[in-house]
Amino acid sequence: MRLNQVLLSALYSSAALLGQARANEVEFDEVEDATTTSVAESSTASPVEKPTFTPSNIKAPFFEQFTDDWDSRWAPSHAKKEDSKTDEEWAYVGTWAVEEPHVLKGIKGDKGLVVKNPAAHHAISAKFDKKIDNEGKTLVVQYEVKLQNGLECGGAYLKLLQDNKKLHAEEFSNASPYVIMFGPDKCGATNKVHFIFKHKNPKTGEYEEKHLKSAPVARITKATSLYTLVVNPDQTFVIKVDGDEVKKGSLHEDFIPSVNPDKEIDDAEDLKPEDWVDEARIPDPKATKPADWDEDAPYEITDEEATKPEDWLEDEPSAVPDPEAEKPEDWDDEEDGDWIPPTVPNPKCEEISGCGKWEPPTKKNPDYKGKWSAEYIDNPAYKGVWKPRKIANPDYFEDKTPANFELMGAIGFEIWTMQNDILFDNIYIGHSIEDAEKLKVETYDIKRPIEDAEDEASKPKPSESPKSPSDLKFLDDPVFYVREKIDLFLSIAKNDPVQAIKFVPEVAGGAGLLAVTVIALIIGAFGLKGASPPPQVKNAAEKVKKAAVDAKDQAVDAAASGAEKVQAEVNKRTTRSSGPAE
Repeated sequence: MRLNQVLLSALYSSAALLGQARANEVEFDEVEDATTTSVAESSTASPVEKPTFTPSNIKAPFFEQFTDDWDSRWAPSHAKKEDSKTDEEWAYVGTWAVEEPHVLKGIKGDKGLVVKNPAAHHAISAKFDKKIDNEGKTLVVQYEVKLQNGLECGGAYLKLLQDNKKLHAEEFSNASPYVIMFGPDKCGATNKVHFIFKHKNPKTGEYEEKHLKSAPVARITKATSLYTLVVNPDQTFVIKVDGDEVKKGSLHEDFIPSVNPDKEIDDAEDLKPEDWVDEARIPDPKATKPADWDEDAPYEITDEEATKPEDWLEDEPSAVPDPEAEKPEDWDDEEDGDWIPPTVPNPKCEEISGCGKWEPPTKKNPDYKGKWSAEYIDNPAYKGVWKPRKIANPDYFEDKTPANFELMGAIGFEIWTMQNDILFDNIYIGHSIEDAEKLKVETYDIKRPIEDAEDEASKPKPSESPKSPSDLKFLDDPVFYVREKIDLFLSIAKNDPVQAIKFVPEVAGGAGLLAVTVIALIIGAFGLKGASPPPQVKNAAEKVKKAAVDAKDQAVDAAASGAEKVQAEVNKRTTRSSGPAE
């Protein structure tokens, strides 16, 4: 009766322990599921409360926020694109829309002009209410670009079009005269912020494009970017991206071709005299070849001191017929001739110095000097590098105020791009740096932090990589700890029990403790009955006890051995790191 109570008590305790472990596991799963659900719900919610779009009251010669009446100002082009490099005609088939962004929306109800088609030519323009005259004024061009699908190959720049009678929105194309082209462009190795202006030659009346040298790099991001160009009356300019100054310079000095031509040019009629000597150095005419100089001596000679290796097989060919080759079935000896099998390297020669006729190697000839030539000396007749004389440039002019651009009558986007959903917004064309900055504060400075926060929140959180069993801690998750340790012990023990004890001594020690407990229960049960256990029970108990002790000893040895190895490795690393610098 007392034995049954002891056994029942042990079983009840084990069941309670397993039940508690299972309860902990279920509770952990429920908490994990709740956490996952909470994270999923929070990821769909915006991390920052978004404001609602309110039109700005800023005034400018041209200011566009793409409100509901936008289509009364903008007209898409239906012209054909001119391309002198090909006979193929390109039509501006790309469509436009005004809509809110679908990626990283910063302000509710804030719409922009969107490129809708990938790999298509797009053109759209809007006339100014009054032509813009920049004479003696500061010109400020500012607009937002949002590359919702990135930008691999395409443009996102704008053009300020020249005011003239031919300015028809439906015929706007790449051939339409423009005054300024400004904005990002990327394709392949090209990634720049264009600033090109057309300058009129006051003598010929022809227009020439002036390209900015060393243009700044465009910022390719799905968040809103702000591009600002300021041209000052003193002929200087500044380019900003996202409010940061990325380039500044002078219209006179930082563009190619230069605004003003050279005052003097080379005289095309001035020819180099026939007796002009422009060789700075010549062979020394007094030099003579030394008597012992042998031009015919070879570069290499036979090494007379070389001897044939002892394992060299002169009677063996270096190549032999392929023993596995077979004559093709369709081979006709009469038409194709005698079939000869292909050759393969002689296997007998693979592990020796060589086969076939031995010949001594060659070596560099110590007497080799090559073809003799006289040393060079300074040419006494040298007159220097000839240059034609300079004459006054008949086409010279000096434009001191290239910032007084031609009159501007419209704005247009004429682009080709492989990515769609490029969005343009908050376009300012005017003369006030303060108003452009105010617009930036009202729009870009509000939406960009919200976009960045939303972008950061939408990024997948770095998940912890599964820990190896050696990194697990019992208190972190007891159930998982025991399960992983036992699984590791059993998987190693299948092949090498000793290695299992060395790598997972906790399980081995636990097994030994369990065995001792079982022995104690068995012996105790018989002791409670007042009778000694049978001999076979005693023998079994002794075997289990011995196995448990051996397992414990091996675990201790394994732990000690492991500690010694770790300490030895630490000593090695310490010695290496503390050694003298080489």
